[in-house]
Amino acid sequence: MNDLDHSAKAQQRTYTVKVAQDKAGVRLDRVLADAIGELSRARIQALIADGQVFAGDGPDGPEVSEAKRKAKAGEVYTLIEPPPVAAEPQPQDIALDVIYEDDHVIVVDKPPGLVVHPAAGNLDGTLVNALLAHCKGSLSGIGGVARPGIVHRLDKGTGGLIIAAKNDAAHQSLSGQFAAHTLKRAYYALLWGVPKPLEGDIEGNLGRSPRNRKKMAVLKSGGKTALTHYRVLENYGGLVSLVECQLKTGRTHQIRVHMASIGHSVLGDPLYGGSDKTRARLLPSAALARVESLTHQALYAYKLGFLHEKLGKEIYLEQEIPSFIKEIVCELETV
Repeated sequence: MNDLDHSAKAQQRTYTVKVAQDKAGVRLDRVLADAIGELSRARIQALIADGQVFAGDGPDGPEVSEAKRKAKAGEVYTLIEPPPVAAEPQPQDIALDVIYEDDHVIVVDKPPGLVVHPAAGNLDGTLVNALLAHCKGSLSGIGGVARPGIVHRLDKGTGGLIIAAKNDAAHQSLSGQFAAHTLKRAYYALLWGVPKPLEGDIEGNLGRSPRNRKKMAVLKSGGKTALTHYRVLENYGGLVSLVECQLKTGRTHQIRVHMASIGHSVLGDPLYGGSDKTRARLLPSAALARVESLTHQALYAYKLGFLHEKLGKEIYLEQEIPSFIKEIVCELETV
């Protein structure tokens, strides 16, 4: 094996890099960028963040979560660059539930099932396509061609409030608030069981699961700091609880992973164990039918607060409990 081998399959590129003696102690992202001249250091950092870099000769090795880790001579790393995605999403007439809009920002209530931006497997029919049509192309370009205006994301199966920037100044302001964790976000979640204590914080660094690269996990080392504050709002016979979750940080799948890590996964969550056969057997038949009919996790971003620098004031938006949660709660109130 040479210092750098790469192959292409269906436009996906796989690079294998062996760390040379003179690269020992150098940051891994720099080592990979030097070895793979066609990929920038920033691109490699993004691929590490997306779980596309592995220790070892192939993607079956443990994922690398830190770009700054020091490389050791003789180590082997595998980097996978996914196939390119169409660069320019087109406007599409997709209905939007607009909660707030002015010349600088737009906030919509995203329905569960709607993908935020184009990516492999979802090249159109996304929130970005809808925003391009609604805003007549007036969206910030900072997010890149494929993600115009997008400041943050919600999982495909998570509904609720999401904000987009219409110009670069608004994008920079909102991105700064996200980075400083000053932007207010809260979610309603239906969980299996009742967390104890009834209110508290869950801390635990999140990163790609070493066992399943499609999942995130609480890691003993590495990953990114994550903090979720939860508060139980209603207890339905100890079987299910309605919980408010506030994000103190914003990591991929954060609420879903954190709640599952303490044994109380979100109902209907297809990735982190959104079923509990023991408790499900004790639910009234009508409630169980509602739960089993869920096609996505019972998680909804109901509150959003941000500083509107152009207007010089803070804006707080709040939505009611959505129908897909209300319908289950109504059947649980008899428990």
